[in-house]
Amino acid sequence: MSQEIILSAENMSVTFGSGRKAFRAVNDVSFFVRKGETLSLVGESGSGKTTIGRAIMRVHPISGGAIRWKDTVISGKVNGSAERALRQKIQMIFQDPMASLNERAKIDYIVSEGLYNYKLFTTEAERRAKVEAALLEVGLLPEFASRFPHEFSGGQRQRIGIARALVMEPELLIADEPISALDVSIRAQVINLLNRLKKDRGLSFLFIAHDLSVVRFISDRIAVIYRGKLVELAPAEVLFEHPVHPYTRALLSAVPVPDPEIEKEKCLVVYDPAQHDYSKVAPAWTELSPGHFVYGSDKEIAGWQK
Repeated sequence: MSQEIILSAENMSVTFGSGRKAFRAVNDVSFFVRKGETLSLVGESGSGKTTIGRAIMRVHPISGGAIRWKDTVISGKVNGSAERALRQKIQMIFQDPMASLNERAKIDYIVSEGLYNYKLFTTEAERRAKVEAALLEVGLLPEFASRFPHEFSGGQRQRIGIARALVMEPELLIADEPISALDVSIRAQVINLLNRLKKDRGLSFLFIAHDLSVVRFISDRIAVIYRGKLVELAPAEVLFEHPVHPYTRALLSAVPVPDPEIEKEKCLVVYDPAQHDYSKVAPAWTELSPGHFVYGSDKEIAGWQK
């Protein structure tokens, strides 16, 4: 894995509405993604994970901070050519494989849509060859290009969505809960596919999920988010072996164990945000050990380090 940082968020905030009705969905979040790395963003529903992904894709404007692609600020106003280049280099895989494909279009057109929009082919034969190569890469037959989405299962449809992103030859894929709507056996296939693509293409991933048991097998690092705020970030195995923040521990306690005896004896941790007293001393984003960050007050961090 390269040490080159291709994407970074610096004190990023996203606010919906204004005045008294303003709601801050993402609050002062900072992270980066290296080339060839998978950073997973984990939290419960409504924590701001998808909002972060859409802000990077420039669907939602940010209200504070900055987002950088390599050395270029991509938040705020950018010129048309820069935005076109950005949309080619950063692609998104959507959560719902049933709703993310146009039911009236054949797979050939669905996968080719980006090629048409960005004029990434010179002849019809070249376009068809790119579509076939993308389908083969995700484990689908080239003859599937003449079919419609309703003829495929959920797992196959998600592979089509991945092929649609890959045909653009991106550097970063934002995967927004790409397996949450799939059966367990199909989830494993899609995770293995994404891991293979990362290895073969040198792709970087921002993998958004709510299930820690899934992200363990695909992540290099994991960031835990609660109500729009990052509370912990660490290498994947460090987070599982030494979780520090109470919210991270609560999420890990909810991960099912495939052993009925262990599961029966397991103690579920319930996170109570009232346990934090930040009235006198404001919390800070602190590095406990190399690459392991946690959000808390000095007193809390001193206790967590014991």
